Amino acid sequence: MTEPTPDTELLWEEFHQIVNMTSDEIRTWLLTDASGEDALPADPGMGLPELGIRVVDLLRKRKADLTGDDTEVMRKVVEFVEDRADAPEQDDRWRRSLMSVGHDPLKP
Repeated sequence: MTEPTPDTELLWEEFHQIVNMTSDEIRTWLLTDASGEDALPADPGMGLPELGIRVVDLLRKRKADLTGDDTEVMRKVVEFVEDRADAPEQDDRWRRSLMSVGHDPLKP
């Protein structure tokens, strides 16, 4: 077990502030038809939205167990949400894209 670096600590905090859904909420969302084209298919081996699945896995991890790949996924999620936070068209499609990585913009 390695000690997280200060950069990893900051990223961990930012990731957990941006991802405001639980792993179960994200998983359920991805399994519903309401999540649109990115919904999980009946056959879980095909077409899974990788970033959303990785977020579910990350939320179930301890900070001490993070890998380099995990920190890269956290960075991608933070950038993805920040890039779309002030999108001019904040419609259902916009919300679904954010929820696919664990950020519900309507959640307080």
